[in-house]
Amino acid sequence: MGLISKFMALIPLLLLLVSNATVDATSGVFDITTFGAKPNADVTQALADAWKEACASATPSKVLVPKGTYQLGESRLKGPCKSPIELLVEGTLQASPTDTEGDGLLVMEYVDHLTLSGTGVFDGQGKAGWEKNDCHLKKECKKLPMNLKFNFITNSIVKDITSLDSKNFHINVLAGKNLTFDHLKITAPEHSPNTDGIHLGDSEDVYILNTVIATGDDCISVGYTNRKITISDVTCGPGHGISIGSLGKYKTEKEVVGVTVKKCKLIGTTNGVRIKSWPDSAVSYPASDMHFEDIEMDNVANPIIIDQEYCPWNQCNRKVPSTIKISKVSFKNIRGTSSTPVAVKLVCSKSHPCEDVEIADIDLTYSGKEGPIVSECANVKPTISGKQNPPICAKPAPPETTPSTD
Repeated sequence: MGLISKFMALIPLLLLLVSNATVDATSGVFDITTFGAKPNADVTQALADAWKEACASATPSKVLVPKGTYQLGESRLKGPCKSPIELLVEGTLQASPTDTEGDGLLVMEYVDHLTLSGTGVFDGQGKAGWEKNDCHLKKECKKLPMNLKFNFITNSIVKDITSLDSKNFHINVLAGKNLTFDHLKITAPEHSPNTDGIHLGDSEDVYILNTVIATGDDCISVGYTNRKITISDVTCGPGHGISIGSLGKYKTEKEVVGVTVKKCKLIGTTNGVRIKSWPDSAVSYPASDMHFEDIEMDNVANPIIIDQEYCPWNQCNRKVPSTIKISKVSFKNIRGTSSTPVAVKLVCSKSHPCEDVEIADIDLTYSGKEGPIVSECANVKPTISGKQNPPICAKPAPPETTPSTD
């Protein structure tokens, strides 16, 4: 009987030893290497197993991807979790260069109080995908996997990570609320199609801060059905600029209200700060309370633009005006150099003219050979104050004759 009693007394210690094989019980750290992950090998299952245990923890937990290079197939990490959870990535997670199927390298869903952090890299190895990407040519096209997707993530922060060479959008946010992106680095070649840095949809209270983005498409695109979006201290370029839209393409879209872009710098982009909507819109709704302030332009084409005739590759009927109603817009203290003579272009809808547009303290220069710096306007009567270089709305916009390509 004494031996049985001694064995029973050892059971708690044995259980603790087993637990420590997969998790540091004192710190709540779930290291993927203790779940079988090894450098230069596929860690998809190890990451899923570590996440499952961490997500079930009743106390705050952390999943660790240590330094090293690991291969990752499509990973879908789901909540809800029982307590706040962090995914700390210090290594590099690489997609297969030939895998052009699926939603994304990492898809995170239905998590509250998530932190995604670390000095690590999500490497989409996108070259094979870019060669198959025709979404910039067709209205309906095959969707390639993204690097990071955040679906229904709330009260969370993503910080310090790098997204490299995604096959499609780098970061896509769907139905996020109270979500912050801080100090990210997002990089893809200038020629890579549809590699938007961060795309937002159906989200509220999203903050994009202190981030450097260089891609082949919009650095940031704020899509439809968004409210209270703040973009601050972002460096963008190369790429297609910082955009609200495109709006009006799909019947399911809803209003965009409250977007602030401030203290940003754009370098060599094909557009600066812009709002874009489709002619012959599939739906009608307001887009309002949108503000661009304290923006520096360095050799940027089309630094300031409202384009309600956005029709890339003639994918629409340009003769039918956009039914997106743009109002309460301001462009203030925007300065620097334009690579095109038309530095300010405000082309609003004939059927739904822009209202309450304010232009203040614009100081842009153009040193090219295509004529003096100018602005063009249609279907808008802005309120103008402060410095005006170029003179704002001094001439009407000519009819669009060439299709947009971005």
